[in-house]
Amino acid sequence: MRPPLAVALLVGALAGCSTYHWVRYDGALGPVRRIAIQPLVNHSYEAGAEAVMSDALLREFQRRGGLDIVGSSDEADLVLSGSVLPFGTGARSFSSVAFALEYEISMSVDLTAKRRDGKSIHFGPGILRASELYLASSDVEVLRKNREEAIRRVSVLLASRVHDALAEKLTAAPEREAPAQPEGAEPTAPAEPGPGASPP
Repeated sequence: MRPPLAVALLVGALAGCSTYHWVRYDGALGPVRRIAIQPLVNHSYEAGAEAVMSDALLREFQRRGGLDIVGSSDEADLVLSGSVLPFGTGARSFSSVAFALEYEISMSVDLTAKRRDGKSIHFGPGILRASELYLASSDVEVLRKNREEAIRRVSVLLASRVHDALAEKLTAAPEREAPAQPEGAEPTAPAEPGPGASPP
């Protein structure tokens, strides 16, 4: 009988003959160890959209791990807050008799990530906006469920983008800082130019 895949991968890794390795999310958000995700405000006409997006953010940060989610902003290293903006909806594809077969829903959120030191983290264009298709139906109830499922899917996508953007910004910041010189240490002299190099 063949050994389970997980066992095989672990044995291969220990033997040094496999490229697989365990992925840890500890420190994925740099110095942030505690985050507070405040309930979003709904500026759209879609009832409950703010709850769906808030839940998607909460689940995404729980899934990634590596930090504690706290209820009080006073306890958090980073506070995430914001709102759901008005949706955009339009027909995407049509039948031969001009009936809509698919609709596209566009969802945007306006979020602010504020650090304990009061500095805010801004997200780049396109990160907080995404679209999703859903099937049209002559049945009003089916159409409503299809739309709700599309909103749920696009919320999950946006939550993933938010986490990735924060991870990139929070882990890149310390790397850009110059290392501190020990007290009393001589400053590092610039390297000598190589042969043939022109002087500055």
